[in-house]
Amino acid sequence: MVPGVLLLALLLAGDGSLAVHRGQYLRSFPVHPVNDPCYDEDRPRRCTPDFVNAAFGVPIEASSTCGQGKPARFCNMKEATDGTHAGGRSGLVESSCEICDEADATKRYSALALTDVHNTNNVTCWRSEPRSGTLDAGPDNVTLTLSLGKKFELTYVSLMFCPHAIRPDSMAIYKSADYGKNWLPFQFYSSQCRKLYGRPTKATISPSNEQEARCVDHNRYSVDGVQGSRIAFSTLEGRPSAPDFDNSVILQDWVTATDIRVIFHRLQPASGGGGGGGSSSLAKSQSTELLGGGKFGGVPKKAADFLTHPRDAGSPGVGSGVLTYALSDFAVGGRCKCNGHASRCVKGADDKLECDCKHNTAGRDCERCKPFYFDRPWGRGTMRDANECKGKSLTVFRRGLGSCEKNSNEFECPD
Repeated sequence: MVPGVLLLALLLAGDGSLAVHRGQYLRSFPVHPVNDPCYDEDRPRRCTPDFVNAAFGVPIEASSTCGQGKPARFCNMKEATDGTHAGGRSGLVESSCEICDEADATKRYSALALTDVHNTNNVTCWRSEPRSGTLDAGPDNVTLTLSLGKKFELTYVSLMFCPHAIRPDSMAIYKSADYGKNWLPFQFYSSQCRKLYGRPTKATISPSNEQEARCVDHNRYSVDGVQGSRIAFSTLEGRPSAPDFDNSVILQDWVTATDIRVIFHRLQPASGGGGGGGSSSLAKSQSTELLGGGKFGGVPKKAADFLTHPRDAGSPGVGSGVLTYALSDFAVGGRCKCNGHASRCVKGADDKLECDCKHNTAGRDCERCKPFYFDRPWGRGTMRDANECKGKSLTVFRRGLGSCEKNSNEFECPD
């Protein structure tokens, strides 16, 4: 046996504690899993969780559901076909009515349909209780609330309407970044933006108001079809600092949400386009009332005025009409918010979603440094700098083993 190898064997055999200590020393160096997205070999780099539909499979709370409590009758409006026009379109509107009943699985229109697998060959829908479509009782305030359970950075909110359902004329999207304690407007949609929401149509966003919610007359840009129409709100569209998102704290805060709430305020008159379009006596009476001022009387409303839940306001309930708000899909695209310090989110000990933090960071969103790693201030991971938290290096001497480097609490030097 080579003398050096023999000496090493004797040392290990004669002093087991030495082997243990050396093992502890080797384990003291951080070892990163192979192909860890948060590290390039041993160098930290920015990492982010996968882009997902954060709403998929998550229950949505609806303030109103057709057929809940007792069966109800609802109607869709669609264009009749008789072959007198090109493509067989007659230019006339006909109604198609059905019954909704929560007790009958074939007639159920639960909010669970909003976040299930969206199959265009077998469309499932949520429907509100039938509404009158007028403003006699004020705004409808039918709400859909999605709780994500953790902070996400959102790219879009997408709403797909059911085939032949009337597309809402006026609705709003709100967000909360503190689990529903406070709500801020994300986007408004209306044919009367200034009248109902006190905002100009499609206002220009400048660097000084990048967290301003805009109002859009979506009916000008709608595309009808048998599969229903879609509204997609892009959180960063038209925001000047979007190309420099990594360095824009304002926009990072703007896209952060724990909850999303959609509030339907007013059904669209059937003559205004949307899922089925056309004209009818019902639509004409609605349009006349809306143009005459209706409930709002031309006075702009604050965003907060529309957040009152019908149950909280002592609303008498639904109108006597047969039209419903109807959605087939509610999607929210984004990433679990980890501030560039984690590549995935996992269920924690409390069964809540949290970031699997790297770079010596901690917290549900990797929003702070781990204890004893405060030598460098916490920072969000960017493409330019991963901003790894660091602790102070100390030289620790141990009897008979010389010295070893101890990085704060990262490891124990052998005794």
